[in-house]
Amino acid sequence: MLALLHAGPFRRYIIGSLISDSGTWMQWMAQGYVMSTLTDSAFMIGLATFATGVATIIFTPIGGSAADRSDKRKILIATQVAQIVFAVALGWLVQTHQIHMWHMIVFGSLLGIAIGFEMPAISALVPELVKREEIASAVALDRSVFHGSRLIGPSIAGILVGWWGAASAFFSNAISFVALIIALVSLPKRPIGTAEEEAQRQTGFGDGIRYVRSNRIIISMIMLIALNTIFIFPAISPAMLPLYVRNILHLGPRELGWLMAVSGTGAFFGAVGLLTVERERRLKFMSFNVIAIAAGVFCMSQSHSFLAAALAMGLVAIALSMNFGLANTIVQEHAPPALRGRVSAVFGMSFFGLMPIGGLVVPGVSDLIGMRTALAVASVIYGIAAVYVLSMAGRHVCDRPEAPISESEMAPVA
Repeated sequence: MLALLHAGPFRRYIIGSLISDSGTWMQWMAQGYVMSTLTDSAFMIGLATFATGVATIIFTPIGGSAADRSDKRKILIATQVAQIVFAVALGWLVQTHQIHMWHMIVFGSLLGIAIGFEMPAISALVPELVKREEIASAVALDRSVFHGSRLIGPSIAGILVGWWGAASAFFSNAISFVALIIALVSLPKRPIGTAEEEAQRQTGFGDGIRYVRSNRIIISMIMLIALNTIFIFPAISPAMLPLYVRNILHLGPRELGWLMAVSGTGAFFGAVGLLTVERERRLKFMSFNVIAIAAGVFCMSQSHSFLAAALAMGLVAIALSMNFGLANTIVQEHAPPALRGRVSAVFGMSFFGLMPIGGLVVPGVSDLIGMRTALAVASVIYGIAAVYVLSMAGRHVCDRPEAPISESEMAPVA
């Protein structure tokens, strides 16, 4: 881990990513707060997430193929510039008091397009910056920075929103993207592979799907993350958390910022904890984390105080972060370099692509039966389903990656 932090491409990327991710979390916190002032309906807030997810589903296959065929640095620079424009535009609308929910939905769709290209490119870029035996540590550090920024971003956003209004968080996010753009410009080009590998990079998205369907371990990890996205993520995301804080705990934006900071702290420690998980103990850790996540969300549904909710969110954040990091590590270890962009795209769709469902189902049900009941039901369903998925994967999550299977051994495209 320490070797990865020495001067080099990976360290430059990590520094730029830390600054950029912190800005992104600042906007997420401020955006959730702004939406909670525009509507009391969790369904309407979830609709903005739905718009983002639909666009992501449509464009992620294109983005995954582009990540394997083209220069990932150029793709990522273009997506950062686009997000600068989105952040400035939303900040201006908030600053001039012209913001409406339909603006959030439209810009959510545009952001989904950017994510469709950014997510597979950045997931496939990290393993290229390190040696193969360093992939697990690199992914863990990348996750640590991402979740560590959840501690920095929301805390700063809570202060900025209180001092200068929500628009300041949007403008700060726009500036933060510059750091990652500078880091991306400094990265070296991808080394040219063998003729066979380069030819495989030019094939279609179907090859990525075929490889995923032929790999039992990757399919299990995709199913696990999908369950997290549908049943758990809405409870700790802008889809429901602002309303949870205001309507259930009867608190304000400052406490919302603190809860997100607690969640970010837990997620950071969970990501750092990845570095201590031995390969042979992955299944035990993932199983324990599933139980902890279900228990934490259930406790949130029963909480009446800030302290109880904070402790429950911290537990969920630690376990969720560790499981997401372990699943991502396992997928990156087993994905062949020539297909890594497309495999990352399929894996990423289990999170970003299913956010529309998670952003509508649980929030929508909470409008019908109450948020407390909806969270309790979601935690029970998630716990049962996730334990079943891990039982299907079994000890295979501890396996060392084998040589990539040949094309003739891949399953046919559905």
